[in-house]
Amino acid sequence: MKKKILIIDDEVPFTRMLKMNLEKTGNYEVCEENISEDAVKTAKAFRPDLIFLDVIMPRMFGGNIAAKIKAEPELERVPIVFLTAYVKRHLVEEHEGYISGYPFLAKPATLEEIIDAIEKITSDNPPNP
Repeated sequence: MKKKILIIDDEVPFTRMLKMNLEKTGNYEVCEENISEDAVKTAKAFRPDLIFLDVIMPRMFGGNIAAKIKAEPELERVPIVFLTAYVKRHLVEEHEGYISGYPFLAKPATLEEIIDAIEKITSDNPPNP
C-alpha cells in the first residue's frame, strides 16, 4: 500500500517536481497544496500519512498552518515535517533534526533525504486505507 504524502509549499515548481520524483518510486501517492489557506481543507480531504510543510508562505506562517492541522481531530496524529530554506542545514544538524518539536529538513534536500525522512517518521504508522 502506498504512503500518502501531502506537500504544502507555495513554490509550484518545487511541489510538482517533488511529487513527480516521489511518485516515480511507486511507493507514494502525493498531493500538492500551494495555497496556505487551503492546507487544512486539503489535508482533511486527502488524509495523508505525512505532511511536508514550508515555513515561509504567503498569508500564513507554516507554524500557524501546523497548529491548525494539529487542532483537527482527524489530523492531530499526522506527522508534519518542515521542509524549508528558512532553516539552514547546520542548524537542523545541531538540533538533531528537530526544532520546536517538529522534524525539519533544510532545502535543498535530496530526494534520498526526503525518502529517508518519510520512511523513518512513518515506520510506526501504517498508511491510511
